[in-house]
Amino acid sequence: MGDPVAMNRRCFVQAVGAAGASLVVACHLPAPAPRVLRERCGDRPAEAFAPNAFVRIDGDGTVTITLTKTEIGQGVRTALPMIVAEELGAAWSSIRVAHASPGAVFPSVGTGGSWSVGGTWLPLRKAGATAREMLITAAAARWSVARAECRAEDGAIVHAASGRRLSFGELVAAASRLPVPVDATLKEAGQLTLIGQRIPRLDGPAIVTGGARFGIDARVPGMRFAVVVRPPALGGSVAGFDPSAARRIPGVRSVVQVPSGVAVVAESTWAALRAREALRVTWSDGPAAAFDSARFRGELAAAARRDGIVTRKEGEGRRGLRSGRRVEALYEYPFQAHAPVEPMNGVADVRADRAELWVPTQAASRAREKVAAALGLPVDGVDVHVPLVGGGFGRRLGIDYAVEAAQVSRAAGEPVQVLWSRQDDFHHGHFQPASAHHMAGAADAKGRLVAWAHTKAGSYLSVLDAPTAEERTSPAYWRDSSWGAYDIPYSIRSIETAYVPVDSPVPSGPWRAVYSPSCTFARECFADEMAHAAGVDPLRFRLEMLAPGRIVEAGSLKLDQGRLRNVLAVAGDAAGWGKPLPRGWGRGLACNIYDGETCIAYVAEVSVEDGRLRVQRVVCAVDCGIVINPSGVEAQIEGGIAFALSTVLGGEITFRAGRVEQSSYRDYPVVRMDQMPRVEIHIVPSTVSPTGMGEPPVPPLAPAVLNALFAATGRRVRRLPLSA
Repeated sequence: MGDPVAMNRRCFVQAVGAAGASLVVACHLPAPAPRVLRERCGDRPAEAFAPNAFVRIDGDGTVTITLTKTEIGQGVRTALPMIVAEELGAAWSSIRVAHASPGAVFPSVGTGGSWSVGGTWLPLRKAGATAREMLITAAAARWSVARAECRAEDGAIVHAASGRRLSFGELVAAASRLPVPVDATLKEAGQLTLIGQRIPRLDGPAIVTGGARFGIDARVPGMRFAVVVRPPALGGSVAGFDPSAARRIPGVRSVVQVPSGVAVVAESTWAALRAREALRVTWSDGPAAAFDSARFRGELAAAARRDGIVTRKEGEGRRGLRSGRRVEALYEYPFQAHAPVEPMNGVADVRADRAELWVPTQAASRAREKVAAALGLPVDGVDVHVPLVGGGFGRRLGIDYAVEAAQVSRAAGEPVQVLWSRQDDFHHGHFQPASAHHMAGAADAKGRLVAWAHTKAGSYLSVLDAPTAEERTSPAYWRDSSWGAYDIPYSIRSIETAYVPVDSPVPSGPWRAVYSPSCTFARECFADEMAHAAGVDPLRFRLEMLAPGRIVEAGSLKLDQGRLRNVLAVAGDAAGWGKPLPRGWGRGLACNIYDGETCIAYVAEVSVEDGRLRVQRVVCAVDCGIVINPSGVEAQIEGGIAFALSTVLGGEITFRAGRVEQSSYRDYPVVRMDQMPRVEIHIVPSTVSPTGMGEPPVPPLAPAVLNALFAATGRRVRRLPLSA
């Protein structure tokens, strides 16, 4: 990834010059490991992962914090400013937020992998502390007192002995002339007053009153509206089209062919949609036109029973299965859509030598690079602005819709907003890849798990870079495609995990928790099977394989069994594990360490009446390190439960004749309010640096529910969704 970058002198001078009577502090600090950047952001490696923490204090005391992380509903526009405000000593009421655009000052702007807080925790603290120290120095000089006698609090510098007070705004001119400290001192844990508090979202009022501006709300002078008709089958292309009927629709300005299909550009969205219906296009089907997901399911199931690329082996590996009573099972996971509320959209204004875009994206830097390449422009000839985003879940790590908007604008010769319909989103997005998991385990006479084997069959993330010939045989590459499988956290004498690559024409890509949901579903359900086969309580079965203080190494990950054991015990106690339930009810549990970091456990209570499953209650315990805003953590867990429960109940994308069969929330149902269980959340105090919360809540929910279903009915479900 290269060495950490320092802000070059010219950029700093330009930033200060543009600020006028303001204090501007920029920090570029060491980045996380290259593995984190590649896996979590979907962005190209750059010289730093957490690019710039940028703090601006105006003469009126307003503190503007420029963020490199996109707000996609996860609350970063509140959590990240809290980190800066804490170290700075700012008044929370003075905080304003701006979003960075990729460029010379912010070379890498991307959001993904639950790394917004963890990846910026130290850089943002240092940025706030640096500004605080400069303000203290300026105040101490004005008062002719020692710096140690001064402190920052509530937007001012206070001299303890005399009680004198100067607001930040009064000090910006003097502070701007000071040298920037190289290594400002951070606050001790006992000095933190804002971090850990329940702070309402900064953008909450604007969102609930309709004042917030999302990508779909973007407007620029001279902008037109465009929709695109795309090939109905995977890999199809335009053979020809007749635009005459479409051009007769009032308000239509042009009908143009672009790489993704045929675009209609009009004065209004309604006119563009009407013209799209009138447009006559003939298609050439590609080689994937015969793709059938039901048949592919059978291919995956067969592949999962073959020998694969071994991703982890301990003890005797698979041979250890001979050491006890053997149990086998096959688990199947479907293709899934992201289904965010805000469909894909983008505004592009492409000129001869420049392009400017307003795109709700999780990968602004990557969008900039790909648009530049598609248009034949230098990267610095493309500007990307990032608004609020109405849901991402990894879909907006893909940049197809941004490139498409730029291509339509160039073809039309004017600024356009390209809007995707709900059906477009379901038919032409990228998907969570389907997979099959062959599980085998062996327990000894005392009920202890002595051997474990997990072979996953699936495909790679095709919307990112396809694996090279060398990577296709590399265990390290396929470990990244099997989070939740190779990183099984339990102590078992013999372990072997493997991956069988199965090529698929379906465009697949990052989904909420990436590959972990399918693998954790299979692993935690099968752990339950092994516990019942051994005649051991499922909670005790897991606890006995987790030891306080023990660290398990899996690939590059270090799995802290003690932290996982703790959250599992907390969830079990809080849920009343072992206490009787009404007839037709059942309890199930599951746990996970997400990417070696966040530890989370669920206990689900379900009821089954007249063959209908209802999830009544979910108890969660989580250790996500130091918590910035408990309300944000709770919201992420509740959202993750709803997201994962949609998968359990009915979320499935199927293909027939190369075409997606679902088109809306009607046939790809998501959890409604009356289906949402009662959720109880227990945040376990921790001194570990903050870890992610966007993705960790998803993977263990499905197995907890299905294990509870088994407890209620004695029926073991090994295929999702239940509607299948």
